[in-house]
Amino acid sequence: MTGIDWVFLLGTAAILLTPGPTNTLLAAAGLARGFRRAAPLVGFELAGYLTGITTWGLFLVSAQAVYPWIGIVVRIASSVYLAYVAVRIWCAAGEDVANRKEPIGPYALFVATLLNPKGLVFASTLFPAHAFEHLPGYLAAMGQFIGLLVPIAFVWIKFGAVLAGQRIGFINPERLQRTAALVIGVFSVSIVGSAVRLSLLPG
Repeated sequence: MTGIDWVFLLGTAAILLTPGPTNTLLAAAGLARGFRRAAPLVGFELAGYLTGITTWGLFLVSAQAVYPWIGIVVRIASSVYLAYVAVRIWCAAGEDVANRKEPIGPYALFVATLLNPKGLVFASTLFPAHAFEHLPGYLAAMGQFIGLLVPIAFVWIKFGAVLAGQRIGFINPERLQRTAALVIGVFSVSIVGSAVRLSLLPG
């Protein structure tokens, strides 16, 4: 990856901002512990994504060398998953993340992130294929990914901490969730389009 890949950056930011298991745990940790005590958990989220994305990426590169169609199947599966997430987010709009007050430990956050299907979406549709074939490309893509993940993770922790103090003022969680659902829905459709274009390429 050279220069600025806006599709990569905007797509990654949209997915990282979307409510999901990892973000819910981060917000719940901020709610239960406060921002400063929960902040170190970001390192465990990062470790989970690094492990998951790298594993998926290397698997897909090797698998597609033998089964070229697997990239299309994975893109379609990722699109279906994102559409499902979008529907769930829309239907759950208005629910209060403050309902989850249990303590969140580093291990729980790491495992939740490692098993988060978002890792597959990142590896299969957003990270360029060459990122898992050449170390410089991998480091460039992962560096940009980390640059987005860390501040967004802190935003989710802060969101939980703010909810604990009930200083939400102008924040409208329902509107934010519905907007996120629409963004992810659009991204899901775009992934289907990329899969269709890929299937039409001469073999």
